[in-house]
Amino acid sequence: MYAFHAVRTAVLAVATGLCMALSAVPSVAQGPVLEVYTAYLGPADHFNSKGARLTQPWQIIRQDRANFHKFGIRDGGDQSDRFFGSIANRNRMEQMILRGTIDRSAANRIVNGNVWIRVEVYADFVNVTVQ
Repeated sequence: MYAFHAVRTAVLAVATGLCMALSAVPSVAQGPVLEVYTAYLGPADHFNSKGARLTQPWQIIRQDRANFHKFGIRDGGDQSDRFFGSIANRNRMEQMILRGTIDRSAANRIVNGNVWIRVEVYADFVNVTVQ
């Protein structure tokens, strides 16, 4: 009886360790976070350079980064980032958001109002949350 209990305990310990190790795999598979920044999406971020109203969350987030890096238009509290300082990387914004995560509620809040966002930048995608 004791031998069975010892074997069962050892098997459970190995299984628990394996589950814990596997739970870390998705973050490793995503690659490292290149950077994280927060930004306020204010009125200027909701219009493009020609004055047209932007209607997609990725457009507004991209305009925010263009305003920050290219035009020097910044809302109080906007944080800098190195990644979207590059126009080539700003051009990738739509695809990066489509590959990443942004829930429907957050997308609606971005399009319809002025909100704080948190952006996690990875090599091929971004995760966006509204704070």
